[in-house]
Amino acid sequence: MAELAERTGRGANREYEAQVERRHSPRSPLVVRVAYSTVDALFSEFTRNVNEGGLFIETDNPPPTDTRVALQFKLPGTDAQIHVRGRVAWVQPSGEDGPAGMGVEFENLGQDAHALIDELVRGLKGR
Repeated sequence: MAELAERTGRGANREYEAQVERRHSPRSPLVVRVAYSTVDALFSEFTRNVNEGGLFIETDNPPPTDTRVALQFKLPGTDAQIHVRGRVAWVQPSGEDGPAGMGVEFENLGQDAHALIDELVRGLKGR
């Protein structure tokens, strides 16, 4: 998976699609600002979609797969900041499949944050 950001063409698309199909629950479109940090840097970007298992962050310079990140974001309609650790599960290069970015899998999402995200996702699907 680490070379996915460097590869282009149909092989990369199939690998990306395989990652998408492994999700435990579908993601819902959601654009919110998310701050994330690695061991040595702090960034602020936007999400493209989210579910209780993780989110996609649009960025031209994603860290390599398996990089641990600390995330902080606020869901629409709430005042609570969600703080969660995650792992870069996959990286998507810019192209026909959409913007460049990374899929981050949550590692320690608390029960309250999980419930907030689940409620938001269900609401977005109901629209």
